[in-house]
Amino acid sequence: MSSDDLKNLSYEQAKLQLDEVVERLEDKDLPLDDMVTLWEQGERLAQVCEEKLAGARARLEALRPSGDSAE
Repeated sequence: MSSDDLKNLSYEQAKLQLDEVVERLEDKDLPLDDMVTLWEQGERLAQVCEEKLAGARARLEALRPSGDSAE
């Protein structure tokens, strides 16, 4: 999956794919090359999730009244 395809995923889609990667990585019979490839894919999916969460957090912060300093 290309970087552009990953960025077009919703948070839920990326999280589901990340969960699947983690499940596959738990297979102890998986060849090392496949593990490395899955790990890299998982890193990219985790980054997408983090970016989506940061975007949602920023949107919520923008809605918070400016005088509200509670965190």
